Amino acid sequence: MSPLLGEFQRSKPAANVGVMPKDALMTTVEPIKHQRLRLGLCMWVAGMLGVVALTVTVLPQLVADVTPAAPLWLVLLASTAQSALLVAVAVWLGVVLAPKVGFRAAAFEAAVAAGSIRSALRPQLRPSLVAGVVGGVGLFAIGGFGFPAALAEVEQQFSVPIIARVLYGGVTEELLLRWGLMTVLVWLAWRFLQYRRGTPRPLYVWLAIVVSALLFGAGHLPAAAMQAGELTGYVVLFIVGTNTTFGVLFGYLYWRYGLEAAIIAHAFAHVVSYVLSLGVA
Repeated sequence: MSPLLGEFQRSKPAANVGVMPKDALMTTVEPIKHQRLRLGLCMWVAGMLGVVALTVTVLPQLVADVTPAAPLWLVLLASTAQSALLVAVAVWLGVVLAPKVGFRAAAFEAAVAAGSIRSALRPQLRPSLVAGVVGGVGLFAIGGFGFPAALAEVEQQFSVPIIARVLYGGVTEELLLRWGLMTVLVWLAWRFLQYRRGTPRPLYVWLAIVVSALLFGAGHLPAAAMQAGELTGYVVLFIVGTNTTFGVLFGYLYWRYGLEAAIIAHAFAHVVSYVLSLGVA
């Protein structure tokens, strides 16, 4: 349970203790609200770094061959605003619900509470780096041997800089899909199927991991369709299948080790794949 965002609602006064004075209650509630706001703002800023990186590097390439109904700067601004809202909603849902189901973002929590970020990251580093290496090698192998021809042609036309892959894929997507969506799914199962008793059952967590991973995979289809045009069944299966596999890995890391483990593994997988691609270029 998060020391920063612990569920203070669960603690009940002893039978021989009177009702807590209003002033004392306010001093307890207000710091929690401030801590949540600081945590949410810190996460939102981290997520927006990825949004900005992707928007300024990739979106102009996507609209280069079409005549937009509005100036490019307005398209970029609208896209950024939409993404900013999505990140804000996902972050706030995670801030409110993650402590209820025992999920953690220990390094973010330490950052806003003047704690030790190094200590918070230490238990997450080894599993996340190992997963990142495995994921990066897998990503490179898939790109070299199993990539559909239609997507291979797109890869030659569109370039996603490594900074956008690391910041958006590693940070923003994990905030949206794991901290936001997966947390909500686990909370819904815990609240309505488990009636808030104990910690969420592993079955419910695994269902949330798989569902959020499937949506993570399906979320890549619109961009692929915009780039490649009509998608064949094999291309759809390839995109959804590969991204779902990685999503399950990152979801497991989030559950067992914390949000930062999923972020580090996702980002490091892109770095490893990128370095390997340079070696064979």
